[in-house]
Amino acid sequence: MARVSRMEWDEVRVRALQEFHKQRDLFIHRMGVRREAMRLIPDSAAPPGRFFFSGIEGSTPKGAAGDSSARAELLRQHLPDAASEIVREADTICSHRFRLLGYDNLDFTPTPTPGRGNDNFKPLDWHLDAVHGKRAPLDPWFKIPFLDFATVGDHKVIWELNRHQHLVTLAKARLLTGDEKYLRELNAQWHSWIDANPYPLGINWGSTLEVAFRSLSWIWMDQLLGKTREYASLHAELLPALAFHGLYIERYLSAYFSPNTHLLGEALALLFLGILYPQFPRAERWRESAWKIVVQEAERQVRPDGIYFEQALHYHVYALDFFLYARLLRVRNGMDIPTAYDAVVGRMLDVVEALAQAGPAEGFGDDDGGRLWNSRRNRTEHMTDPLALGAVMYSREFSAARLTEEVVWLFGNQAVDTLSQKSDQPTTPSARSIAFPDGGLYVLADSEPYPQVLVVDAGPQGMGRAGHGHADALSVRLAMDGRRWLVDAGSGVYISNDPAERNAFRGTGAHNTLRVDGLDQAVPAGPFSWTHIPATQAETWVAGKSFTYFVGSHNGYARLPDPVIHRRHILKIEGGLCLVRDVALGRTEHELEILWHFAPDLVIRNHATRNNVQAVGPRQVEIFRAGALPGESRLSLIVPEETIWPSVMEVAKTMVSPAYGRLQPAPLVRCHGRALLPAEMAIALVSGRVHRQEEEPLEKGFDDSLVQLRLASIAQTGVQVYELDYHYLSERHGPNPGERHAFFFAGDNPGHDSWSFGPWSSDARVLYCRIENERLAQLVVIGGTHVAWQGRPLVQFSARSEFFEWRRQDGMMNSMPAGLSITALFEELPAPYVGKH
Repeated sequence: MARVSRMEWDEVRVRALQEFHKQRDLFIHRMGVRREAMRLIPDSAAPPGRFFFSGIEGSTPKGAAGDSSARAELLRQHLPDAASEIVREADTICSHRFRLLGYDNLDFTPTPTPGRGNDNFKPLDWHLDAVHGKRAPLDPWFKIPFLDFATVGDHKVIWELNRHQHLVTLAKARLLTGDEKYLRELNAQWHSWIDANPYPLGINWGSTLEVAFRSLSWIWMDQLLGKTREYASLHAELLPALAFHGLYIERYLSAYFSPNTHLLGEALALLFLGILYPQFPRAERWRESAWKIVVQEAERQVRPDGIYFEQALHYHVYALDFFLYARLLRVRNGMDIPTAYDAVVGRMLDVVEALAQAGPAEGFGDDDGGRLWNSRRNRTEHMTDPLALGAVMYSREFSAARLTEEVVWLFGNQAVDTLSQKSDQPTTPSARSIAFPDGGLYVLADSEPYPQVLVVDAGPQGMGRAGHGHADALSVRLAMDGRRWLVDAGSGVYISNDPAERNAFRGTGAHNTLRVDGLDQAVPAGPFSWTHIPATQAETWVAGKSFTYFVGSHNGYARLPDPVIHRRHILKIEGGLCLVRDVALGRTEHELEILWHFAPDLVIRNHATRNNVQAVGPRQVEIFRAGALPGESRLSLIVPEETIWPSVMEVAKTMVSPAYGRLQPAPLVRCHGRALLPAEMAIALVSGRVHRQEEEPLEKGFDDSLVQLRLASIAQTGVQVYELDYHYLSERHGPNPGERHAFFFAGDNPGHDSWSFGPWSSDARVLYCRIENERLAQLVVIGGTHVAWQGRPLVQFSARSEFFEWRRQDGMMNSMPAGLSITALFEELPAPYVGKH
């Protein structure tokens, strides 16, 4: 009653009506009446809606651009590998082997029995979790505890098969090959499903979203195959069942249960049913009410900067696909689109494009393994697929957009004309730093020596109890040169016999951030809930021409007996250098660890290791692709040799989850130690290219010491300094021997803004300088009013500045605001040394 008292009247009314329908439908079933179909309006005067193409035989001239067979031919011509893969997968489906989520070769036919439509057909067990060998009971759907692993296994495995997206694959294979075996298999499986799922019994009626996905699959089947002679009988049976699915969706909309992607997907299905099938009794109501929901939810569920409110990339793409398909269908049928709606979709596309500037848009938050169109394109590298749709739909240029099977089916020749040439000749535009402050994603980008994007997560963990968010505050992810480098570990599974499996992948230890005392930043409270959710804030964001600087903090460990605050500084310098500085604020000793998860296809070599013999504990590791050739990209990770936080760097193996349920070993670097707080640690990330030793054959391995990097940590009153020295073995192996970088961070001492270190003095919050050939080559000043060298003024500002940057090699000089003065010393400065070190 306490929960009911907190509900508004409309929610009470909706939930009460849903309960009434549950009990009434169960009563009708027990009376022996089956209700899986709905009567249609005979001889409806309204013409059928227009799909993305015509699948109806004779509706367009054979081979016309809008015909489904013409789309299949386009696919064969421009994406022959994709067309071949469809047929191969269809053959596998005919043998009743399925690739679902992250699993391969699943068998849902434990008992061979004869069926209809195919003499050799073995009906599928539509209630089986084929991964764990568990079968959900054939009880009333609302009495099945689908989150109880002991009762049903993993419900997602069952539901993924029952979305019937594999039946769409069979329909496409029929179009591509003309072979009727695929239609026979589709027909047999569809009838098998109808027989095995009498409403209202079974888990496959237990989620409105799953009913919606199944409806969309049936629509695609119907539109692909049309009213051909071989399909006519199934078409006549499918439409009443499809109309009943729509009635179910309308009754059990997730307006109050899961008003997120669930509600969006359900509304999309109703929109398609209402537009495409006017002979359905409630078609007009579905068409209008569904679009109203989609428009309202676009405004409610998407943050002002374009990030989806569940704080998960896969759910962002889920929602974006729903919005794009809804818009496309309405436009195809001559219906208006509000300008505000297009603006929301445009911002969502901008987010994906920003994350994909240097490689696949690395995931964050939950990944449920599903997709709206092609369930097999559910890996991180497929999350840029909506950009192809957006490029054609809005006539926009997205650098990561490529010609895909999906966009060919949806747009035909228009997609080929827009994207095929781009796919053959991909471009690499300059990467740019960009902030999404509402969703808390900050993209620190660089284009040299190749495109690089480092993304830091400083947003909310999610909405409400953050069901699909992870405890990943201030975690970073890195893509470079078209590849994934620092990765999110994925989601593993949602439900299993051990809750620790779920928590291991959504916990702090599975992300590239600081963990304190082995604890997560938030406390798990069930598979889709958290308590003690941290408040995360971005404190500083400055993007210049030669650098990007971010500072953020969170209070996830303020719940400890000795409260701890984690603050992370990231300074990215153009040219492939990044310093990540972590500060832990507290009063007593704590165990601190920073974890760095790398992509599974990368290998790590300790800098102190040669010929597989480790000489000393590593302070530098080199990361590169397994089997990399000279000239390919690589990354160096360096920790300070001396620090007040006595940390140990270990190289180990961990597990990442590239798709739901699939686990894969991957390299891990772990920096850990026990320290009295406050304490801090920094690491330098330096990108470069793979070399080989000239005196050794290539097969003996790559030379990881052509450039020796040394990072020093020096603490002084009022300032913390990190110095990174480059030492080259010989001048011919690289320019600028003896290059040095220094990073100065002012202390947090109220009333004592000024600091000095060696020849430098300033009141800047951050100062960075680069020395080449014993001369000052670059200077970045963030905050402050002045910089002096050996007590002589160097740069002065009329008021506290946001930033100043200068670079000798190209004469670049930039400041915000513009009012500053530079003394003659600036050009004369020999800079024989940076500091004391």
